[in-house]
Amino acid sequence: MSPHVLVLGGTTEARELAGLLAACPGVRVTTSLAGRVSRPGALDGEVRIGGFGGADGLARWLREHRVDAVVDATHPFATGITANAARAAAATGVPAVALRRPGWRPGPGDRWHSVASLGEAAALLPELGRRVFLTTGRLGLAAFAELPELHFLVRSVEPPEPPLPPDAEVLLARGPFTVDGEKILLREHRIDVLVTKDSGGEATAGKLAAARDLGLPVVLVRRPPLPDGVSAVPDVSSALARLDLGAS
Repeated sequence: MSPHVLVLGGTTEARELAGLLAACPGVRVTTSLAGRVSRPGALDGEVRIGGFGGADGLARWLREHRVDAVVDATHPFATGITANAARAAAATGVPAVALRRPGWRPGPGDRWHSVASLGEAAALLPELGRRVFLTTGRLGLAAFAELPELHFLVRSVEPPEPPLPPDAEVLLARGPFTVDGEKILLREHRIDVLVTKDSGGEATAGKLAAARDLGLPVVLVRRPPLPDGVSAVPDVSSALARLDLGAS
């Protein structure tokens, strides 16, 4: 029987992995998307939209669809699905691996402030600036809703969920973004401080270089740890090697 791989998607790496798996003779690949993006791009292989109903629902789906391996290639901050995937894999005995691109690292000239949560980021902002470029995604912005004295430029792919900061301007855009383009944006909006999550990757790293070139501080929200027992690989080639489908 052809091996069946479930890719929990939503990232560039998930899309690349699905394409490579779909091109493998005899391999069946299903990519699962949470459905939070209204217009996801085309994907190779089969596509499933929507949640599973928690860890138990995912475990049931793995059994019913005879899944041989799971690759969690979700966003590094998608803690709910990562926890559910770990529990479902353990319950069913299906091998699982997390695909996580390396996080960003500060270099010479960077003025980074590392925090553990959006709440910690919000508490730090008043001492760093008055005009904030907020690129933490469309969820969790309530953490900044009690800062009426600050102006926020909020950038996200989809419209952010309320509550928003009282003085907020929303910019809907999808990367990749260039360093030069980010510098223009920061200057035009007279930004004092950047807030972002450590998602890693090149597509949105331009804002960090732009902030460094302009001498701006960056508040960086650290990634949550992976659940106990979950192993991670840094790239698509490593995920393929871990799956070892050539031996199937």
